Amino acid sequence: MRTKVLFLCTGNSARSQMAEALLRYYAGDEFEVYSAGLEPKSIHPLTVQVMQEIGLDLSGQHSKSVAEYLGKIHFGHVVTLCSDADERCPIFPGVSQRLHWPFEDPAAFEGTEGARLDKFRQVRGQIDKKIRAWLEAEGLVLPPRQSAEG
Repeated sequence: MRTKVLFLCTGNSARSQMAEALLRYYAGDEFEVYSAGLEPKSIHPLTVQVMQEIGLDLSGQHSKSVAEYLGKIHFGHVVTLCSDADERCPIFPGVSQRLHWPFEDPAAFEGTEGARLDKFRQVRGQIDKKIRAWLEAEGLVLPPRQSAEG
């Protein structure tokens, strides 16, 4: 049975969606991957765009509330991706590892369209690097592919 991993942030519109797609790509045979938000919003269009740039299609994903999973799914790992989610994260009984990987919210970044796109790429790259390092520390062999650092 694959270990279940939940990525949690406030809106489930950018960071947690990226993390879900990246972990599923790198280790979907090892982990059953989920994402959720404390206050879910629709997936940000730039999230979809920057993930398509690296060949990951988010068309099957949608924003979900953490309430959909509470008491229904046992997670081996819960990873919070922002301080708000870390502070407000509900208690998931039986979680073997709770991790906090804070990343800047690219959806909150203000600037030109080009600058905003660059911010999404930067955060995507940071999440990619963190997931790859975590998987390597867990002793998993990653599939050959250029990383999504950008």
